[in-house]
Amino acid sequence: MSAKKPSNPFLKKASGAKPPTRAALKSQQKRGGLGRMGRGLDALITPPPPAAPERVVNPFSPTAETHAPTAAPALAETERVLQVPAVDIERSPYQPRSEFAADSLQELADSLRTNGIIQPLTCRRRADGKLELICGERRLRAALLAGIKLVPVTVKDVDDATAATMTITENAQRDDLNPVDEAEGYRTLVSTFNLTQAEVAERVGKNRATVAHSLRLLELPDDVQDLLRKKAISTGHAKVLLSLDDASEIRRLARECAPIPNPRTGEPEGGLTVRELERRIARLHAPVVERKAGVPDIPESYARQLAEEIHKVLGCAVRLTSGMTHANGKHTKGVLEIDFIDNDDLDRVLAMIGVKMD
Repeated sequence: MSAKKPSNPFLKKASGAKPPTRAALKSQQKRGGLGRMGRGLDALITPPPPAAPERVVNPFSPTAETHAPTAAPALAETERVLQVPAVDIERSPYQPRSEFAADSLQELADSLRTNGIIQPLTCRRRADGKLELICGERRLRAALLAGIKLVPVTVKDVDDATAATMTITENAQRDDLNPVDEAEGYRTLVSTFNLTQAEVAERVGKNRATVAHSLRLLELPDDVQDLLRKKAISTGHAKVLLSLDDASEIRRLARECAPIPNPRTGEPEGGLTVRELERRIARLHAPVVERKAGVPDIPESYARQLAEEIHKVLGCAVRLTSGMTHANGKHTKGVLEIDFIDNDDLDRVLAMIGVKMD
């Protein structure tokens, strides 16, 4: 007995066509039907694997991954400023300055203690590995005075001649370097490194004549050089004194140029100026003008004989000077001088020559 079809239209629509059986599906797959077409284009084209999403890293995030920067090449010693113990720096053997004013050095030490060392010292590395000072002697001394342990240093790779030139030039450019120390520095360059005066002038940035005049100061006697070091006399005095050949005369005139402390105030006073020194030397060395001697009215031998006769007559000492006629025509009177012991002796002499007094 066959099953009845549903009379309800809703049930009829819901029932629809029956799904294919397993055997029908297998048969369709063998014939290449719906099974092959059902895979579509995705089955024919293999899609690339999905790319990993790009990771955006916030560099300011505390969890952001950090990478160590590439290490920069180390700077050479001559390309950086070193912090060096002040006591380890050796002094320059070419330092021309022999004196450092204590008050000025103390002022610099006070400034360094407050503000620090702004300009680094300049040194060079010696063969034994120690640092030798080139420029900055006052700063180094003031730093030690101020108790500063470490000082900034720049290192220069220079030879002896260049180091000496740099040291002497730095000091020669300062107004407070005394002229004798400056001259000693120039002589070091000439004698130690066999430089000519022209080469020294070129290296230190001075005129050749300036270097030559400076070196001449070392020809003065040592005690006169000391006066010049202490600024008791000036370079102008020294140049005028160099015109003399006699060392004793140079010393004597140099002492006359140096001021003498006032006993009450202690301030230096007096002393010849440069112009006064020039006039003094001009008078001392002026040529002597020979003058023609005049003609005496009485010959010298006769004048002596006449004086002796008067002495015999008067019984007292007599001096007779003859009159003189000079080359210019002028005449000088003669003189007769008679000595007496007392008033009685005077009365006696007057009576003998016929002089009567009431």
